[in-house]
Amino acid sequence: MSTNAPDRQSGKTVTARPSDRELTLTRVYDAPPEKLYRAWTDPETLKRWIAPRPYETVQAEMEVRPGGICSFVMKGPDGAEIPCPGVYLEVVENRRLVTTDAYTAAWQPSEKPFMTVILTFDDEGGRTRYTARCLHWTAEDCDAHEKMGFHEGWAQVAEQLAEVVE
Repeated sequence: MSTNAPDRQSGKTVTARPSDRELTLTRVYDAPPEKLYRAWTDPETLKRWIAPRPYETVQAEMEVRPGGICSFVMKGPDGAEIPCPGVYLEVVENRRLVTTDAYTAAWQPSEKPFMTVILTFDDEGGRTRYTARCLHWTAEDCDAHEKMGFHEGWAQVAEQLAEVVE
């Protein structure tokens, strides 16, 4: 398991695997928490950055409240679509979002839960310390996410997020 201390300088993305079921990403942005929160909760803004290029996001639907849908669809260069369905578990405006794929819409259990994502937006005097914690149901799911390219992919998406919020 790798661990890295979060960096205090803007623009540096730090990924880690602090346990056998958790992957994390931390980055400081030169933008206030409200901008990052909006980037995660406004469907049109989310579509601009959430898929690592050359993938694109072709659909996004969000009902930002506990139990509300949090769903998007990525499309790969080969045309294959990757649905990412889920619901919000916790919403603290401009501070924290918790989503999971354990449910689809309206508390309907999913076929195969994979992870819960905890996003925090900590104000650091006009800048934001952004942390994404991906908590997996099993160590095998975490291994699979890591092998899918978590570190590279989420770091690329963090850079694309910077293009939108900074």
